[in-house]
Amino acid sequence: MADSFKYILMGIYIGLTYWLSVRGMRKAKSLEGFSISNKDLSPFLVGITMAASVASSATFVINPGFVYTHGMSAYIHYGVAGMLGIAVAFLTLCKGFRKFGDKAGSLTIPDWIYGRYGSRALATFFAAANMLSITFVVLILVGCAILTSGLFGIDQKLSLTLILLFVFSYVLMGGAYAHAYTNALQGVMMVFISIVVFSHGIINMEGGFFASIAAQGDNYAAIFNPDSELYFDFFSVFLSGFIITFALMMQPHILTKTLYLKSGKDVNRFLATALITGAVFTLMLFVGFFAKTKGMEIEAQDEVTAIYINEVFGGSMGGQLLLAFITVALLAAGMSTLDGILVALSAMVVNDLVLPFSKDKQAAHDRGLKLSRYVLVGVGLFAFAIAWNPPELVGLFAQTGVYGLAATSFVPITFGVLSNRKFPAWLMGLAAFLGLGIHLYLNKIIGGQFTNPSVSSSWAIIASTVITTVIVLATPKK
Repeated sequence: MADSFKYILMGIYIGLTYWLSVRGMRKAKSLEGFSISNKDLSPFLVGITMAASVASSATFVINPGFVYTHGMSAYIHYGVAGMLGIAVAFLTLCKGFRKFGDKAGSLTIPDWIYGRYGSRALATFFAAANMLSITFVVLILVGCAILTSGLFGIDQKLSLTLILLFVFSYVLMGGAYAHAYTNALQGVMMVFISIVVFSHGIINMEGGFFASIAAQGDNYAAIFNPDSELYFDFFSVFLSGFIITFALMMQPHILTKTLYLKSGKDVNRFLATALITGAVFTLMLFVGFFAKTKGMEIEAQDEVTAIYINEVFGGSMGGQLLLAFITVALLAAGMSTLDGILVALSAMVVNDLVLPFSKDKQAAHDRGLKLSRYVLVGVGLFAFAIAWNPPELVGLFAQTGVYGLAATSFVPITFGVLSNRKFPAWLMGLAAFLGLGIHLYLNKIIGGQFTNPSVSSSWAIIASTVITTVIVLATPKK
């Protein structure tokens, strides 16, 4: 019965996803509709979409492994500092970004940059830098393949192939509408399993939460873990977690959600929905604690969530039914971000790398919707090739790429939203180049000294912000 149930459940999920995508396809009749919808979506739906896009496989599948390995310091980094960074970024940037983007008719982050600073070269650089998001696509594909392989007992590479075909097929149809509609479904599933998994783990923890984690070692329950090469002091645990998560909200599939909204009146309802839903999602980080205190010996850090839920919920008939639902919901968590990134990247390539340099712009614009779908396929195949033989710690690999994008975007977007001053495009280009360059120079994967990508990226953000601020203060205001 349990085996039949998981196939039925997966079939229902796939069927609902395709049905919602067909609904989206009927509305995505232009490049604008494919990229940011026609501004006719509910702010509550967009809020759930935003929260689900932020959480993804990182929060649900990969990051609990960091908590399992490094303890309380990793939880503070992702769950406390990270959530605070998200909240502050939303509250300070969303209204201003949406207001200017709506006025300028922006479809993408580079398009917004062009409207704000008037430089096609700067916008093109941003479009190229945003291709770093592909590293996160790889993480999600690998995370979902691990889950699918465990649920159905099939080869991980076959799982990877099936996931790629599924998600690309439904995004190709409906674009932003398919992304928003399916994310609403996925977000509700993610809320349910976050509460169920957290509640089950806390109730069954012997001796209480704090006593249980303290028993795992002298430093496992410490806020700053001297045994960890990633989370060992205030900067690596808290400050870098706050800075980098704030900056990550400027990713192409996140901040552009504000452009889905019809008016400024919708922003508050959108923000409240996104923040409350996102806070519930962070409960999944406790899976790392639960697996550790149960004495599970897990060698592959990225597989902690998959192994934990299989061992805890796979023992009884009722547990197996719940396990099937949880695994499908975890897959939905990955899809919810993956489809958003794919829509954003395909729209960006067409709108910011192809259309501006086309001789016949009207003809190119008319072909934009079809071209965006071709680009989507190309991005997927490239990510698939990397995911076929992924890096050993795919979480750090993805963080290195995406955090580099965050360091690139921080100054141009933050200064552009929070100040009405007309900054020269060369200065914003310098800030973006410094952010990316310093991050790569300091990161250990590239050859630097910091293993934790959030630390190298945070130092890069601080350096580029200070240098830009000094130049602005030294330059007479025109």
